[in-house]
Amino acid sequence: MVNINVAQGMRMRRRKLWILAMMSVAALSFTACGSKQEETPASEEVVDFGELTGKNDTAQTEQAQTEETATEVQTEEENREGMYRSEITNEWIDESLKDQRPVAVMVDNEKVALKHFGTAEADIVYEMMNSTANDRITRLMCIYKDYNSVPTIGSIRSIRPTNVILAGEYNAICVHDGGPYYINEWLAKPWSDNLSAGFARIPNGKKREFTEYVTTGEVNNRIAAAGYSKNYTPLYLSTRERESHFLFNPVETLLSTTYGGVGVASATQINLTPAFPHNKSMLKYNANTMTYDYYEYGSLHTDGEDGQALTFKNVILQETSFSQLDAHGYLIYNAIGYMPSTTATGYYFTDGQVIPITWYKNGETAITKYYDYTGQEIKLNLGKTYIGLIPSDAWTAIGIG
Repeated sequence: MVNINVAQGMRMRRRKLWILAMMSVAALSFTACGSKQEETPASEEVVDFGELTGKNDTAQTEQAQTEETATEVQTEEENREGMYRSEITNEWIDESLKDQRPVAVMVDNEKVALKHFGTAEADIVYEMMNSTANDRITRLMCIYKDYNSVPTIGSIRSIRPTNVILAGEYNAICVHDGGPYYINEWLAKPWSDNLSAGFARIPNGKKREFTEYVTTGEVNNRIAAAGYSKNYTPLYLSTRERESHFLFNPVETLLSTTYGGVGVASATQINLTPAFPHNKSMLKYNANTMTYDYYEYGSLHTDGEDGQALTFKNVILQETSFSQLDAHGYLIYNAIGYMPSTTATGYYFTDGQVIPITWYKNGETAITKYYDYTGQEIKLNLGKTYIGLIPSDAWTAIGIG
């Protein structure tokens, strides 16, 4: 439910946001995103929300039928013995994990750090600029609820202020190896716990900075040594009622059904190269798995230990402005509240489809909420989620096709 202030703001901004969304999409093109090898094939349709119309009776009927079926299925599954639905994926997981805080692990995303270990097991993966230097290299923040089930995660590197802020949404314990002094004020917040450095060093033929990994049991031992709570903290719980981080569809639901066809378009490729030129990040829809596979440096991303692809049921792109902190390229994203332009726009992708969205985060530990252009909070499908914080200065250049 959107609060009153947000809802009023939504109504005032709705027409402006929709026009801006259509303008943004009209500017999207693979041909502006990189080399000729990355150009959109002539037969590939580029998203054009301007051609889409409002709801129709058929779509509304389909939506009602789907919601009725979803309710029935949800009722049947409500009481799986010894299990509960994860608050960050909606998947059924062991009930013993219900009160356990997630961890947010900073994973080095430089090419020499590949292949990663354990990233495909992450529940949520954030990608964002780590610095404006080095061709805007990115870093991944991988969030795990059942972190003890993942034998090795990494390699791990330093953290940035934005990561601390976003991890706070989940009451997650940050796992990293140091960072610039700009992180100090954020790590000192009463809601922020972190474990820095001192994790396992695994020889891999690379320089020392690429050899640090989190291994099974280390997080639990470090949490106990630091005196942190392994479970959700009273301070965190006191700021909100216990709730899922996102709203979820009770069963697999196509966007065209969920939103009655309003603003829904096909989207099988997402080219983020203009935003992240160093990594050349892309997501491609895999019709066999009905998920979006993550690519970077021109190749499908797979984990080093088992070859598992990094793939996502849900993809959220969040246009976010940033402030550069010094000449070295350190920065902080303006991830709290609407951007100064009051047009915090974005996109939500699932099942090869996309809708334009907007977002709002009203405090340091508040959950970032994502809304469709009518002001209703979006519902995700069951599974893992990729969230990309796309710099505003590159937003209109990203490619969707």
